[in-house]
Amino acid sequence: MAKVESFELDHTKVKAPYVRLITVETGANGDKISNYDLRLVQPNANAIPTAGLHTIEHLLAGLLRDRLTGVIDCSPFGCRTGFHLITWGEHSTTEVAQALKDSLTEIRDHIQWEDVQGTTIESCGNYRDHSLFSAKEWCKKILEEGISDQPFERHVI
Repeated sequence: MAKVESFELDHTKVKAPYVRLITVETGANGDKISNYDLRLVQPNANAIPTAGLHTIEHLLAGLLRDRLTGVIDCSPFGCRTGFHLITWGEHSTTEVAQALKDSLTEIRDHIQWEDVQGTTIESCGNYRDHSLFSAKEWCKKILEEGISDQPFERHVI
């Protein structure tokens, strides 16, 4: 079985919240795709409840696209500690951390329920499992801790 980089990461050594570049892959035509670890809470010490994480996911899908070029996908980790962000091309971890910080600030300070996309039975596979209150509370906590552009030492942007 192929080795998966994320499972090789020593989760006891990272210091969340942070942004980490996992890999940059180059396709047959020279196109580059980057995979980032957007770790919002400390692994094995905390986990964002599914309703709040689900709402953050739906909001980041649009907010990160507004702030970064080439966003392909932003998907939650099953462990509920953060997200994979996949982009065309390369961005610095500082640029991604700033976009994440700005997006979480927008959620905390300005987003209302009607701003959350994809919350109907037609547009979401688990539309009942959302909580804007939880999303805002977690964004507040994450922002208070500060987002680092380094996974192993705190370099808060």
